[in-house]
Amino acid sequence: MSEETTRRIALVRHAKAEWSDGDDHERPLADRGRKDAPVAGRWLAGAGITPDLALVSTAARTRETWKLLVSELPARPRAVFEDRLYEASPGELIAVLNETSDEVHDLVVVGHNPGVHALADALAGEAEGDLPARMNRSGFPTCAVAVLTFAGSWKAVEHGVARLVAFWAPHA
Repeated sequence: MSEETTRRIALVRHAKAEWSDGDDHERPLADRGRKDAPVAGRWLAGAGITPDLALVSTAARTRETWKLLVSELPARPRAVFEDRLYEASPGELIAVLNETSDEVHDLVVVGHNPGVHALADALAGEAEGDLPARMNRSGFPTCAVAVLTFAGSWKAVEHGVARLVAFWAPHA
């Protein structure tokens, strides 16, 4: 692939999780989350998002979201369960994106707020229509998806480099 290849990033916030006084990292999905995650997968498939790679936080709720979401995609991409996505800042998330191989055209990231929402805001130097307002008004709810495109290498991903081309949430 050339340096000017257009790439896509689908940023997915994990589905609705149970609340717990225990270990936050091990919280499972709530019933609503188990219903919403496959719907998000169907939306991604319908939008023509066919990821080559998935980067998934190691938290129980993100792993479960991914398992339910990927079952709705036409093909199962390689998944990497990445500790650094848990409680990551936008800068930390960009550092992980910068490590992605240029063989990857479409990437899905399943992570957490506030990092996923902040990353979508940070990357989106441009946007279609009222997508930024819709995304920010919604607060990036559980199981929401932001899709961004950019041209070039993953090593060049930085603030403002992408275009927000879609935003979807199951109850918006």
